[in-house]
Amino acid sequence: MRVALVALKTVRHTDAESVRRVERLARSLAARGHDVTLFCGQWWDDYRDEFFDDDLRYRSVTYGTALASFCTRLPALLARYRPDVIHAAAVPPQQVVSTLAAGQFAQAPVVVEWYGTENLGDHRLASTIAGRPDRVVTPSEFVRTDVRELGATEANTTVVPESIDFSMTGAANPAADVDIVYARRLDEAANLDNFLLGLAELRGRDWQAAVVGDGPLREEYEAEAGRLRIDDRVEFVGDATRERRVSLYQGAHAFVQTATREQFATELLWALACGCVGIVEYQAQSSAHELIEHHERAYRVTSPEEIADAIADAGEYPHLTTDDEWARFDHDAVAEQYLEIYDRL
Repeated sequence: MRVALVALKTVRHTDAESVRRVERLARSLAARGHDVTLFCGQWWDDYRDEFFDDDLRYRSVTYGTALASFCTRLPALLARYRPDVIHAAAVPPQQVVSTLAAGQFAQAPVVVEWYGTENLGDHRLASTIAGRPDRVVTPSEFVRTDVRELGATEANTTVVPESIDFSMTGAANPAADVDIVYARRLDEAANLDNFLLGLAELRGRDWQAAVVGDGPLREEYEAEAGRLRIDDRVEFVGDATRERRVSLYQGAHAFVQTATREQFATELLWALACGCVGIVEYQAQSSAHELIEHHERAYRVTSPEEIADAIADAGEYPHLTTDDEWARFDHDAVAEQYLEIYDRL
């Protein structure tokens, strides 16, 4: 299949989730032998129009990331490429409008990757890029609902979840001395207080916990653990590598998710794949509960007291270091979901 992906800024310029997902998909499809080109603002140092990184071809639309020039030149370049499908990141939204015009020139369907954390600015522009593409892909039903409120429909929206390298869970190297794990950026949405309060309810039991992640509220949370007199049993690990995170998840028995805002609970997914029992506090602005809705080794809770009860009850399940149920979220399996969308379009 001949696939054109569009991202003015690549992961070398931005950490926007929709851009990250588009570029990861591009690499996955290219590795499978598809003809894939990522149309972007030039980030390499010489004046070549194209740059190859492994199997992925980057095509310079502009030298640098000038938005106006990018949007002006994009339709003609895409039309000459003659793609079977065009797939664009939602940010910046102006590039989506240009991509929609390109789809008409190239007579190719347009897919938009919409993660839900994008700052799209003008509501009318957001409404345009929600309603006009042939398909809008979101990582969860939670985000899909938001997009439909902007003008998308049930017919032109599809959920494709985040993906993981499931093979990493097969190389078991479980960390010692950890029973319960929490992982997320420690900001205003982390809601780590409820996790710590739940742990404090279990002072009389034998456990060790790890908090993975860093952020502006880390010191406050560390102080809170001290006030609750559990700081000697809660290790703040910091921003660990993926290998270290997998080791912690494989060593732990339970993973607790309390964040108030999550478009897709990626760390929860990793922990479930590593065999953790999932404990998710329901939050109106989080999609985390979607992951465990039909999963036996999981609990949905609504308070620190219920978190404590779930941690205690989780001991009824055997300890695992991998759970094959989550192999369907492997990078290759999720890439197949995108190919099915392309085929239908």
